[in-house]
Amino acid sequence: MTSRTEASPARRKRPDGSSIEGGERMDDTVHGLALVRPDLESRLTDDHHEALRLWLRLLTCTTMVERGIRRRLRERFGMTLARFDLMAQLERFPAGLRMGDLSRRLMVTGGNVTGLVTQLVDEGLVERGAVAHDRRAHLVRLTVRGREVFGAMAVAHERWIVELTEGLAAGDRGHLHGLLGKFKSAVRANEPDANGGGEAGLDRSRDQPGDSDQPFRRGGHSLEHR
Repeated sequence: MTSRTEASPARRKRPDGSSIEGGERMDDTVHGLALVRPDLESRLTDDHHEALRLWLRLLTCTTMVERGIRRRLRERFGMTLARFDLMAQLERFPAGLRMGDLSRRLMVTGGNVTGLVTQLVDEGLVERGAVAHDRRAHLVRLTVRGREVFGAMAVAHERWIVELTEGLAAGDRGHLHGLLGKFKSAVRANEPDANGGGEAGLDRSRDQPGDSDQPFRRGGHSLEHR
């Protein structure tokens, strides 16, 4: 009886290119792939300048944190990051803000602000009012319910940020904060018009049309309202 030689199965590879031996589980590869999921830093090589490496790492971290917070806000409160940010601005000014002031603080167009305010008015979270001596302007402020809802979101958001930074020891967080402060000052010195995240940071439109997605204020990336 002639024996038949079976073809050897193709050798499986880990993400680092090394072979996976027959006794190893395939899900090790899946797990490995999850650990090296492409991000903004994936495009870099050893030839890229260290400054570019730093910038893309900062941007990657920011993107990952914002993505996580955005998901939690949506799942827990049915809220977008952009609407949360607008409510955070209003929380700092109990008497309300004009639409134009909101637009400047959030660094988005007046049309975007109008869309956000309309959504929040429909949900009973903010209200529009007349501005004395200016019939063309409107004052926007949180309703009583809006303050309650925002307060609950702000507490949850702060807890989420703490959870997302638990991988760093307290000393490391303080050191990183100090280094980023120096970096912020250096950027501001070289770019006088840079906002530096002073009121709202970057203009993004990710959640839905007309809903510009901003970094947080209160519990967000700024706690000035406390």
